[in-house]
Amino acid sequence: MFSKFVEQAQQNIQNITMFLSGYCCKTWLAVVIGFPTLGVAWFLKKFGIIYQLLHKPDPTSSRHGGELVAETLQAHGVKYIFTLVGGHISPILVACEKLGIRVIDTRHEVTTVFAADAVSRMSGSIGVAAVTAGPGLTNTVTAIKNAQMAESPVLLLGGAAATLLQGRGALQDIDQMALFKPLCKYCATVTKVRDIVPTIRKAIQAAQSGTPGPVFIEFPIDVLYPYKLVARELGAKSDAKGIVPTIVSWYLHNHLGNLFAGAWEKQDTTPLPVEQPLSTPAQVQKAAILISRAKKPLIVMGSQAMLPPTPVMELKESVEKLGIPCFLGGMSRGLLGRDSKIHIRQRRREALKEADLVILIGTVCDFRLNYGRVLSRRAKIIAINRDKSQLFKNSDMFWKPTLPIQGDPSSFVVQLAQTLSKYQCDVDWVHRLKERDREVERKNATKADEKVNVHLNPVQVLMEMEVAMADDSIIVADGGDFVGTAAYILRPRGPLRWLDPGAFGTLGVGAGFALGAKLCNPESEVWIVYGDGSAGYSLAEFDTFTRHNIPVIAIIGNDAGWTQISREQVPIFASNVACSLAFLEYDKVVEGYGGCGFKMGAEDINNMSMIFTAAQQEYKKGTSVCINALIGKTDFREGSLSV
Repeated sequence: MFSKFVEQAQQNIQNITMFLSGYCCKTWLAVVIGFPTLGVAWFLKKFGIIYQLLHKPDPTSSRHGGELVAETLQAHGVKYIFTLVGGHISPILVACEKLGIRVIDTRHEVTTVFAADAVSRMSGSIGVAAVTAGPGLTNTVTAIKNAQMAESPVLLLGGAAATLLQGRGALQDIDQMALFKPLCKYCATVTKVRDIVPTIRKAIQAAQSGTPGPVFIEFPIDVLYPYKLVARELGAKSDAKGIVPTIVSWYLHNHLGNLFAGAWEKQDTTPLPVEQPLSTPAQVQKAAILISRAKKPLIVMGSQAMLPPTPVMELKESVEKLGIPCFLGGMSRGLLGRDSKIHIRQRRREALKEADLVILIGTVCDFRLNYGRVLSRRAKIIAINRDKSQLFKNSDMFWKPTLPIQGDPSSFVVQLAQTLSKYQCDVDWVHRLKERDREVERKNATKADEKVNVHLNPVQVLMEMEVAMADDSIIVADGGDFVGTAAYILRPRGPLRWLDPGAFGTLGVGAGFALGAKLCNPESEVWIVYGDGSAGYSLAEFDTFTRHNIPVIAIIGNDAGWTQISREQVPIFASNVACSLAFLEYDKVVEGYGGCGFKMGAEDINNMSMIFTAAQQEYKKGTSVCINALIGKTDFREGSLSV
């Protein structure tokens, strides 16, 4: 028995030995053959050798990558590109001009993105800015962050050092991707000319899909300029001697070939499909049931409701059909026109506490709704938002949605109005809220008659402006205290007639927003409402308005201070440090930039309407105008905070 066991063991060992011998032979054979094969394959792909054989570059072509950028932008319906010129991006600008895309150059890079942001909001299409490398791009960071928080689809095109020189100390060479990846939905570096078109298409698709936002494409200088110029700058020699120089020369020639291989082959430049989250019929039906059972429903609408694909007039009609009283914020201000029966403007906190159903349409429970604490815990809450994180913001602490819907707010409202075609909101509820509005506005009117410590009463100035503005006016809000007062007094004339920075509260948006708004609405009066603090950011852009014949009207509430901050700093700390400015002659500054300036002071208390009329007459001549309104301080909005 033991001998049989030994024989079996010996046989097993022999079998194992034979197997291992065969396996090892095969393995070594695979190693000997496979590793070099894999190495060759990696080498050919890494250096694009096979692609170059199949798609030979054309060394004689005078075409450049900027042409591909312009062609793709044109195919996406881009009409304007905002820029501050730099050598890195010149090919893009020259090509855009040749194709009829209007190139608007500004005096600061931040303005280019603010203008592109405004175009995207006003037109529903992508807004485009192009700036040079390094400091040109860093100057846009604030505006890009503002676009991110405002959910504006903006395409930022940035120059960069040549592909082989990045990280080697080239002029204006920094890690630009590290700056923009936290701010943008999509970031890419183009490393070959043939990649320009698909990269732009993908970027624009990303910007407009889901929750919209900014995207960034980095263009190294050698993917934008013509072959001959890039070859000259690359300095590759064809007569190199020695092993190392020969390898370097081959590498440079191969790199050049790979840059331009397949560059001018025909590509599809048309837009890729945009993906938008939509509410389901079941969700719409649940919302309809909640509304039909409510006695005191209330809508709070935010900027996201104004996004495509629903036309704003269709959204307006749907809201009016529902007949539910509305508070409108951000870009939705003006949706229902200047005088609507269901638009409520005042005492929102009280209304929210009384409502038994609140519908948050593209509105976020952040600081603007006191993180959700203004909502009654007894109320049912329907919340609709494209962004899941915004939909549930602070719901773990201060509020809880009864029906959360991740989807497009505007299309939801249209479907809801169709479902509730026979719905009638309680008339007494609407009348009660409107009467509160009238009560507050009567009190506001008395504030206009109060004496101030110096110069003019800001409430009175704004009430005169409200009367003077044309019916097609667009209001751009850029400031703190004066703009805060204007938000109570001025009434946007219709949909997309109000522009403010949004949740980021950025100062300096005025000129850029006005630039984009006027280009999209050339027949409309565009008014910038500046505080004297915020005016300092962008008054130089009056030169841009003048050079490009894009007239706007600006009014500066000049109270010689950062009053929004001073309102709380002085009572708390008994100090006005860093809050004081001077009653400067901003009207003359604007005249230096080619505009027309008017000063409005205490001596003009009975002539304000005449000054507004004179400003409008100059504007109609094609001249940009600035009204420097010297104002005093009032207790209007006392207690409002800046943090």
